[in-house]
Amino acid sequence: MDDEDTSHGRFTGRAALVTGAGSGIGAAVARRLAAQGAAVLAADVDGAAAEAIAKELPGARPVTMDVSDADQVDRAVEEVVRTWGRLDVVVHAAGVDDPEAKQWIAEALLDERPPDVVTRLDGAAWRRVMRVNLDGTFHVLRAALRVMAPRRSGAIVTVGSSSAFDAPVGYPHYAASKAGAHALSQAVAKEAIAFGVRVNTVAPGPTETGMAARTPAALRQDLADPRVRPYATAGEIADVALFLASDEAVNLVGAVLLANGGAVHGVRGSWGCASDCWCGSAVAGRAVPRAPEGAPTEPELFDIGRSV
Repeated sequence: MDDEDTSHGRFTGRAALVTGAGSGIGAAVARRLAAQGAAVLAADVDGAAAEAIAKELPGARPVTMDVSDADQVDRAVEEVVRTWGRLDVVVHAAGVDDPEAKQWIAEALLDERPPDVVTRLDGAAWRRVMRVNLDGTFHVLRAALRVMAPRRSGAIVTVGSSSAFDAPVGYPHYAASKAGAHALSQAVAKEAIAFGVRVNTVAPGPTETGMAARTPAALRQDLADPRVRPYATAGEIADVALFLASDEAVNLVGAVLLANGGAVHGVRGSWGCASDCWCGSAVAGRAVPRAPEGAPTEPELFDIGRSV
């Protein structure tokens, strides 16, 4: 790579679709892509938010799109091709969390008791998270490949989560949906590269977004760790996504880049609980069970399995 800064204009002449573009990481990605020359279709389930972002960006267009609806995703991809004649970049940042489950975890933390989420989690809450985070990723990957593969060119970036690695206690549906999205992206990457299309994933840790703003104060405080970086900004995660979408990452295929500022949820428990918490801790690949009094406490080795 040349020593000179080539970031300005590195997406000139390219057409991009950004999901979840109405706020947070998606909005930051849309702004950066446009600033670096891309024509952007800003897609979001909140049509007004997508329109507001698109108005900021030269030549951008908004579209209301629910990624859990395959037909809506297909139509958005068709609109990119109809408008600009091509689709070069897709950044899939749309996703949902579960504020109610977070509240249950926070209440348990304040009461100094183990969270009880799985037994209270109903099918609708499970399906909502899976439908958006996992099914939505499949819909976006499939629609993009249908356009990119015949042209034998393109870059797709999915936004996962460090929760896929940390598996936070009391958050099984979110962790499972993101772990599934990681595996899906990696499997598709192996297939897509034969057609000249790269698929990669950025897995953020805690990031200042609207989703994070809904995190109860007790959880946010418990996640704070002076030994590592604080919450990332949406722009910092967007920078990683743009790198993966750029020609500078041409040799990255099926990568999952963990962008969590060095946080290891589990050093004090999966939500930062005390070191002698019932839920255990994980340091340098060692799981240290913290069971009730009288239960075994010998550490067992395990593989954290982080992909970087």
